[in-house]
Amino acid sequence: MIQNSGQAAGFAADEFFHADVRNAHTRRAYRQAVTRFLSFVQPDVQSLAMITPAHVGRYFDQLAVSATTKKLHLSALRHFFDRMVNRHVMVLNPALSVRGERTSTTEGKTSEIPPIEVRQLLNSIDTSHIVGLRDRLAIALLAFTAARVGAIVKLQIVDVKISVSSPLLQLHEKRGKFRSIPIRHELVEFINAYLITLQYRDPSQSLLRSAIGRTKQLTSSPMTAADVRCMLKRRLKDAGLPTHYSPHSLRVMAVTDLLNQGVSLESVQFLAGHSDPRTTRLYDRRQQKVTRNLVERISV
Repeated sequence: MIQNSGQAAGFAADEFFHADVRNAHTRRAYRQAVTRFLSFVQPDVQSLAMITPAHVGRYFDQLAVSATTKKLHLSALRHFFDRMVNRHVMVLNPALSVRGERTSTTEGKTSEIPPIEVRQLLNSIDTSHIVGLRDRLAIALLAFTAARVGAIVKLQIVDVKISVSSPLLQLHEKRGKFRSIPIRHELVEFINAYLITLQYRDPSQSLLRSAIGRTKQLTSSPMTAADVRCMLKRRLKDAGLPTHYSPHSLRVMAVTDLLNQGVSLESVQFLAGHSDPRTTRLYDRRQQKVTRNLVERISV
C-alpha cells in the first residue's frame, strides 16, 4: 500500500519510523499499531490516499484491546498520517477526526508486593555463588531505589559511586535523563559482596550480567528487562511467594511505603523520577487499603 502511494510515501514512512520516533519501545509499539491497521484496510484500499475516517472508525470498532491500548493505536495512526500529510502523500489526516477512548485512571493496576514479602524474598536467595549475589542485588536495587527495571539493567559498574560519606548510584532514566540517588547501607553491602565475587576488570562493563544456563556463571552481556522479570518470577516461586508480582511491583511498594510513612509527595516523586506528581499518585495504594478496611466493617 505504501509502495502504491509513491516514493514520497516510502520516504515519509521511513522518516516516521526511524527519525521521528527515537525511543525504541515507542517505535516498536507504533510500528505494530500502524502495520495492524494497514493490514485491516488493505482489502478495501490500494493506496494511503484512499483511507477515510470511516476506515479508522471501523478499525477501532473491531479492535479487542483495552482502552489504553486503543489510545496508543490512535496516537500512532495520528502521528503516522501527520507525516504523510506533511510530505504531501495525503491531503487530510483520516485519524484526526476519530474520537479516542475515554479513560480515567486514579490508581495503577500493578500489584504491590508487601515489604515483609520483599524481605522474605531477599532472605531466601542462596548467595553462595555469583548468580545468587546478582539476583539479590537486582531485587534490592528495585526495592531500595524505586528505579525502573529499564534503568537498573543499563547500570554499569562505573555508575556505582561507593564512598564512606555518601555512596551514590547514577541512573540512566527514560528520555536520556540522568539521576544520582543515595544508596542505603544494606544495598552498599550487597553491591560490595557482588563486585568482590565478580572480579571485574573494566568498570565500563554492565553491572548486572546474564547467566550461562544453570552453570552459576555470568557472561559479559547485560541482563535485559525480560531477564529480570523471569528471574524474579523464579525467585518468588522458590520463596513460596505469589508469582503474579513483577519488577514494577517493587517500585509500587517503595512509593506506597514512603507515602505511608508521611514522606512528602514531592520527595517521593523525585526518588521515582516522575516529571508529574499525578504519575506518583497512581503508584499510591493507600486508598485501596482504606477501602478494604471499610468493607470489612459492614455488619452482615
